[in-house]
Amino acid sequence: MVFDCGVWCAKYLLCIFNFIFFVLGTIIFGVGLWLAVDKHSLIALLKLVESERIEQFTQPQAIEQLAYVLLVIGAVMFFMSFLGYLGAMRESRCLLSTYGTFLILLLIAEIVAGGLGAFFKDKVRAESKNFLQTTITSYSLGENVDATSLMWNQLMGNFGCCGINDYHDFDDSPAWVNGKGNRTIPDACCILKDVAKLVPRDEDCTTNPSDSNSFYKKGCYEVFTEWLIRQRELVIVAIAVGIVHLVLIILAFALCKAFAKYNDMRL
Repeated sequence: MVFDCGVWCAKYLLCIFNFIFFVLGTIIFGVGLWLAVDKHSLIALLKLVESERIEQFTQPQAIEQLAYVLLVIGAVMFFMSFLGYLGAMRESRCLLSTYGTFLILLLIAEIVAGGLGAFFKDKVRAESKNFLQTTITSYSLGENVDATSLMWNQLMGNFGCCGINDYHDFDDSPAWVNGKGNRTIPDACCILKDVAKLVPRDEDCTTNPSDSNSFYKKGCYEVFTEWLIRQRELVIVAIAVGIVHLVLIILAFALCKAFAKYNDMRL
């Protein structure tokens, strides 16, 4: 079908956008599937890299949890981009309208979530703390460290904080309580001389924490919230993502209208 320049550009611009997302989604899904089926090969590969920071992520449970996250993200990206790409290439109004409808629903969900978050700020704050509290209940030490525990260690080590509100939050974790021994706080709550290895500057920090050798009274929730507010780059990225989202919606429905017009002209 012969189109004018504007429709031709819109068609292939939509194809390019969705082809990029299609490839990325396929790669993410493939990596997730690989990790879910054969996590031990990744562990062997990572152990060849001499990095203490990487070695923390070679726990089978952490890799398995990461695999599920990648599978979900990859599947969503694959499905959405497949609809958009195939719809544009085959000039299918059905596929394009379905693709555009999904994008609108996703955009509405984002706007509603943002609006509710701003309007019920205190409620969102309380619920997010409750959610984080459920993650910290699985905090553990030793060889059976899961992805949640690794996340907390990285967060506390890099941001200089401890728990959600303070070190008492770890008392809700049975694994921590049973395995801590004479420790009062995790290593990551200390002032560290080596963040990658989570080595405390003061050897007595974990058993005798104080304001001078640890962050045991400094909750990560407030620290991380303040850090997010200062990150202007995140605002720019969010705006850019929103613009791309709107452009894809406009292109999808503009092409639907153009294809309908050209089909009518052929009749």
